[in-house]
Amino acid sequence: MTKVGHILVVDDDAAIRTVVTQSLRREGHRVTSVATLAELEVQLAIAMPDVLISDVVLPDGNGLDRIARLTVEHPDLPVIVLSAQNTLSTAVRATEVGAYDYLPKPFDLDALSRAVQGALARDKGGPMDPVGEDDSTLPLIGRSAAMQDVYRVIARVVSNDLTVLISGESGTGKELVARAIHDLGPRKRFPFIAINMAAIPRELIEAELFGHERGAFTGAQARSAGRFEQAAGGTLFLDEIGDMPIEAQTRLLRVLQSGEFTTVGGARTIRADVRIVAATNKDLAGQVAGGQFREDLFYRLNVVPVTLPALRARRQDIALLARHFLDKAAESGLPRKQLEPQAIVALEHYDWPGNVRELENIMRRMAVLARDERIDGSEVRAMLGAAGTTRPQFDGDAGIEAAVQSRLERLAREDPAALDDGSLYDRIIGEVERPLIEAILARHGQNQLRAARALGINRNTLRKRLDTLGIDPGSGRPGEPVAG
Repeated sequence: MTKVGHILVVDDDAAIRTVVTQSLRREGHRVTSVATLAELEVQLAIAMPDVLISDVVLPDGNGLDRIARLTVEHPDLPVIVLSAQNTLSTAVRATEVGAYDYLPKPFDLDALSRAVQGALARDKGGPMDPVGEDDSTLPLIGRSAAMQDVYRVIARVVSNDLTVLISGESGTGKELVARAIHDLGPRKRFPFIAINMAAIPRELIEAELFGHERGAFTGAQARSAGRFEQAAGGTLFLDEIGDMPIEAQTRLLRVLQSGEFTTVGGARTIRADVRIVAATNKDLAGQVAGGQFREDLFYRLNVVPVTLPALRARRQDIALLARHFLDKAAESGLPRKQLEPQAIVALEHYDWPGNVRELENIMRRMAVLARDERIDGSEVRAMLGAAGTTRPQFDGDAGIEAAVQSRLERLAREDPAALDDGSLYDRIIGEVERPLIEAILARHGQNQLRAARALGINRNTLRKRLDTLGIDPGSGRPGEPVAG
């Protein structure tokens, strides 16, 4: 049953206030909307709302600073944060100040409605514990919708010790997520220890994890602490957990169940005071079905799942990432380079089988090998080679249906897993939608109103698609995401 209540909305954008107010009132809520923190104080003095919805950047101050005080003064008041500053730092800061939920702009009204319903139905309680200082130098970069989902999960888990399982293709940044969870949490003063299960001989895995005593096996001439001991008080990152031998899985499961372990050849019980974060590029559920991975261990690890998107599924972030990697290269002593607009187009037309790691390598290579300070599209295409035009090249005579069928056949040859990984619809629609919108904008001189009419959508929908696809409406080409 839908609950209704008094909702107070704080946002300096009149259009957002109007849309949110109308949407919530249609659901039966009583809505009050204001534009400033000063007006917020007046409304709070009149009547305490059931839910507060607040922007971050307001004309007379920072909304998060006021929310931090408000959640202490009124711990039963759920606050939903809206922000165009859609970075990991903002998501974490919103969690730090005790916000019930965080929605990056542009947001879906359905998502806002669900958040309001959840806030009205939640158990009353105080704000979440702070997790540390805001850090604008966090390694995770991206403002796409896919990365916003990742940020929201990270923000919710940093202040607790729940086990996290990160999945994603190689090169998507799984260890960066693990480090962010550690660095933003209460264990950040203690070690972050990473171990790659695929890089250790199977006969040595238990000794690597739990340590060994002198004489435990041939060559063990002295006691050695394992990774669990080395990570005491901190975080143990088990990378490529899908490659762990089944016999070692059994020992790991016992440790996760009991919180204790013994070294190889030892008798003394040691307390495992660590947070576990695991990662894999394999289908662990499929491995469980095939008998290669223990089902009970899978459920112990998969308490909080985090799925990292492939870079081709968040093309909006490519320009931001590429510039970041060029800046990093310059900071390390390589020549400083900049990307021309056509260079960004070329980067966004590549499918990045190696994901973010491949993009970083390409940018470092361009920093060294590019002839001029400004890198143009031809240099990028030459660097990427024949794979640099992986977007479908539609033949007008063959028709869209034939072009899509050709694209599916190519995927079946080059990346068969993509046909079943749940990203196929977004991939194909994205490949068609961007060139369509860019072409219509160009046809109508970048006039969004005329372009929206030609496409048969309203202007607000077009603006949202431009933002999602990272298209600069002034040029019809991909541009820098707006920080807000």
